[in-house]
Amino acid sequence: MTLGGAYATRNHTIKHLQDLKGKTVLTETMPFTTREAAAAEEAGIDTLKVKFDPANPADAVAIRNAAPNTFMTFCIGLTKITTAAEAVRAGYDAMELGADGIMCQWGPDFIRAVSDAGIPVEAHAGLVPRLSTWTGGLRAVGKTIEQALWVFQQIRSFEEAGAWAVEVEVVPAELLAEISTRTRLVTSSIGAGSGGDIQFMFAEDILGNHAPPFPRHTKQYRNLYKMEQEIQAERVGGFRDYIDDVKNGRFPGPQHIVKAPEGLIDQFLTAVDRDRSDQ
Repeated sequence: MTLGGAYATRNHTIKHLQDLKGKTVLTETMPFTTREAAAAEEAGIDTLKVKFDPANPADAVAIRNAAPNTFMTFCIGLTKITTAAEAVRAGYDAMELGADGIMCQWGPDFIRAVSDAGIPVEAHAGLVPRLSTWTGGLRAVGKTIEQALWVFQQIRSFEEAGAWAVEVEVVPAELLAEISTRTRLVTSSIGAGSGGDIQFMFAEDILGNHAPPFPRHTKQYRNLYKMEQEIQAERVGGFRDYIDDVKNGRFPGPQHIVKAPEGLIDQFLTAVDRDRSDQ
């Protein structure tokens, strides 16, 4: 049963994921459409993440419903919350809508409040894009001893605050491998090598939804961007051919129209002309 009170058919629970720590590497992605979510579940992705705006939950709910059997974390935007009480309320709202846990970029105080309320919470360490001004922009974090220790202490503070997992983004692979063995938190690696407990990559990167350049830490397993460009060219071509046919009298053709029964038009004209003469 979920914290929201619904019976669920998830592939994992928090305890299952904790028990798997250090034993195997799971896969994780963030779909942005219901089709991507359904495809990820059908393919067998272990866990999913979805962006969640407490004020506009419809998109997250649709993706939750598209993959009802997969463990899913609702990711609450940093700027959506301003107090610990709001964090708890947003967490409960997410859980009632079908989340199996939430993820945040908040500090230990908010994480502690949410965890104390019984809400499974995943933290975010290393490169946190929305906070990257403090670490020098969108670049790797942890390449100096000072930063490496800072990342470790950050993760320790999340652990002490009651988090169950942490997403670790763009730190040296060897660093995450060592940290992961020194924390009870389930570690989700994005751009941080294979030393975490979960390997995370956005669906748009896996599927190649966009044109190059691609983030260094991603791999494109399909090229849907190219396919979409080809489909768009086909759309344009279809419209142009339609215009050309209409302009040159090729559409509609005999096969596209309904023929009047024999004699109908003569009867129609006789009736119309009679009505006009009567006027």
